[in-house]
Amino acid sequence: MGIPLPPYYLTLFLLLFISFNNVGHRNLVFADDALIEAQCHNAEVPETCIKCVKSDPRSKSADKVGIAAIIITCLSNKATTLVNNMTTLASGARDKNLKAALRGCEKGFYYAKTNLTAAKNRLKGKEYDQTNHLVEQALEGEVVCKMNVGALRYNFSSSVTFDMGVYEELSTAVMRIVDRFV
Repeated sequence: MGIPLPPYYLTLFLLLFISFNNVGHRNLVFADDALIEAQCHNAEVPETCIKCVKSDPRSKSADKVGIAAIIITCLSNKATTLVNNMTTLASGARDKNLKAALRGCEKGFYYAKTNLTAAKNRLKGKEYDQTNHLVEQALEGEVVCKMNVGALRYNFSSSVTFDMGVYEELSTAVMRIVDRFV
């Protein structure tokens, strides 16, 4: 039949079981997901924003400022991808005007990375207007790139076009999120 357990052991076991299985982890994750979704919904590009934020392990414990920092990290990573794409495209371009425009794009995304690093530092320092100003400057290079290359009637591949679209969406998302801090 076994040794009977004193009633307080049973109570202690029951409390531990409930706290680990029902209260602890599941509710915490739900709250994090709700915060991420609320912030990204306010950014008007929820799918791209949520995908970016949830791709970072820091998102599980991020507050509003942490979510914005994660998006800036995604932007910086996308800028790196676009620098590499522009370098490859410029090296294969035969037309000197196109080559020059693509080199300009490469430089624009390179400088964008510098602005995004500074933006993240400003964000940590609670300098939200400066954060948005730097993100806006980082976006400017992408806009100028599309304009200059488009003027030459060159069409980027679908993957580069996609990356540039995501870059624009994330830029807009982080600026809208940071606007709500002020």
